[in-house]
Parts: sequence; C-alpha cells; structure tokens
Amino acid sequence: MVIGEGQPIIYDYLIVGAGLYGATFAQVLSEYGKKCIVIDKRPHIAGNAYTENINGITVHKYGAHIFHTDDHTVWNYVNRFIEFNHFVNAPIARYKDELYNLPFNMNTFSKMWNVFSPSEAQFIVETQRMAANITEPKNLEEQALHLVGRDVYEKLVKGYTEKQWGTKCCNLPAFIIRRLPLRFTYDNNYFNDRYQGIPIGGYTRLVQNLLSGTQVRLNTNYYDFIKQNPDISHKTVFTGPIDEFFDFCYGELEYRSLRFETELIDMDNFQGNAVVNYTERNIPYTRIIEYKHFEFGAGSAGKTIVTKEYPAEWRRGLEPYYPINNDTNNAVYEKYRALSQNKPDVIFGGRLGKYQYYDMDKVIAAALHDAAKELERWN
Repeated sequence: MVIGEGQPIIYDYLIVGAGLYGATFAQVLSEYGKKCIVIDKRPHIAGNAYTENINGITVHKYGAHIFHTDDHTVWNYVNRFIEFNHFVNAPIARYKDELYNLPFNMNTFSKMWNVFSPSEAQFIVETQRMAANITEPKNLEEQALHLVGRDVYEKLVKGYTEKQWGTKCCNLPAFIIRRLPLRFTYDNNYFNDRYQGIPIGGYTRLVQNLLSGTQVRLNTNYYDFIKQNPDISHKTVFTGPIDEFFDFCYGELEYRSLRFETELIDMDNFQGNAVVNYTERNIPYTRIIEYKHFEFGAGSAGKTIVTKEYPAEWRRGLEPYYPINNDTNNAVYEKYRALSQNKPDVIFGGRLGKYQYYDMDKVIAAALHDAAKELERWN
C-alpha cells in the first residue's frame, strides 16, 4: 500500500521532540528508508535525558537518569548505539543524623532495629503492620502503614513523599504507592531488572547516534513550524503535551515539576555515593546527586559536581515532569485520548503525549512498537 500518493509532501514523518521516544522512532523509520525530520523547542537533543560534559564529568541536566530493564530486545537495541557501564544504583537515605540503605532491605532493617536475621526483621514489620490495623487504606499514609509499618514509613517514606507531591500523605490517594518492596536480603541494588547501567559518555551521545542521518532542527516551536509548513509530512509523531495539542479544550492536565541547583565544588568526593535521598520534610530538597559516582572516578582531581533536586508546583511554562494520574486528571486525559482517535495522521507518544510516567526502557519499547506498526502499514 502506498501512503499519501501524490500529496505535496517533503517528509514521511515530522517528529516533534528529540527525546528518547522521538529519536528511537526516527532511527527505526530512517533505517527502513523513510524520510524523517525531527524538531525540538529546546536548544539541545535528548529531552530530559540530556547530559553535558563539565570538567570531565557527565552531568545529567534534568535529574539523574539510570537505565534499567528486563527487556532483552530494548537492551540489545540501545547497545547497538552506545556502550553502557555496569553502574548499579544503590542510593542512601538520610533521616536526621541517620543513614539507611535503599531499597528497604536487611541493611536498612539492621541499622533501624539492630536486628540481624530476616525472621527478626519480618517479625517487627508484621507487628507494626498489625498495630496499624488498616485493612482498606483510604489514603497514601494508610497504604504505607499497611505495607511497611510505622518506622519505615515515618523515617523513609513520609517526608520524602510529602515533598515530592507538595501535600501531606493523608491527602494523597492510596494508589500512588501500590507496593513498597521489602527485601529480606542484604542487597542494596535498587532495581530488580536484569540489565542496568549508564551510557558511557552520557545519554546525549546515545541520542546523537540514534539521530545520525536524520535532519534535526532545534529551537523550533511545533505550532509556529506547522503554520509555515502545513503539508510537510504524511504523518506527525507528537511527543509534547496532548492537552496543549488540542488547545486545552478540556482543561489543563496537572503535573509536578522540579528545579535544580548545581554546584562545582573544590573537593574530590562530596558524599561518597551517586544518590543520597533526604527524607526529612523540613529539608526542601529530596536528594543530592553527585555525578562522579556514575562513571567511576570521572573528572579532574579536586573537583566534583553535585545537584540538589527540589520538587516544585507546576504551572504552564515550567517543565512537566510527573503526571498526576489521579481520577480527575485521568478522566480529562481520556477525553483527549478520544479526540486523538480522530487524528489518524498523528501518533501521540512519550510521557507527555500519553500522560503517563515511563521509565526510559518503556519509552524506547513503546517507540519500537509504534515504529513497527508504521512499517507494517508501508508493506
């Protein structure tokens, strides 16, 4: 089947957004001979995964990104374009003057309760869960107490979560925390996924390789661009906010945002770990990232770079990071999704196009799936 035969077009696909979804989609379709153009309103590629080299240190400009997946296809795919190191995420949580390992495991419980065996830790957790006497949690606080008991909740969940979402846990819906895994082993690896690491040289290099051979235009607003070029492509792949695409006709979808304070410090090693979470409510940032520890001693001697990460209320004009997928927002999104079904020439993808938080591997998997569906249409 020939798509759009005789139309005055230049490209098969206009791809809006040079992040992981857009870059993956462009790579697959370009590899099969389709002509793509990628535009992005930012002055750089790679979206929120953008990294840059400062003093020999790869800095994640929009928050720490650690690649992890159980998807063998995705892992093989990204390794075609860049080599990954063997970084394992083992964050530390600081509560007042106490340090705890994450995820919640025997190292956490041993420090918290001075226990040494899984049976001792399980007994304390179960005793606290029973004391909470919650069978049908009505909010996030009750859900957490039901899952992990009071000590873990008070020290490691409550303050961090309230900072992240900007309200008390008792005001948040229970579904935000569907599960809080407790590991009764001495294992600090945060992820259970089989494959884990960070691209050597950073995510920007990965995206550069994905986009090799594809035309890319930065500092380009889609709405201005499409007014000037209304017939530029057969199809549009849109990874921006779906509500904005439809001119907010059903209202704005809600997000949480972030702001970052990054500092070059005159010392070799600031905190001894890539990620340290601060779980007290009265400390305004949720975590400090020290980038050297992602790449095993990178950078010049006597210098390190750290970023404090602050949750922030979102308003139009700020970067939308985390969709607030409560019942109200999900109902609004469903209206936009229904509208999108009437736009067969537009593919909505990525976390903003789908109004869904995605890990990086899930974004790439979705792009591979959608690209494969498009190739089927061409055959």
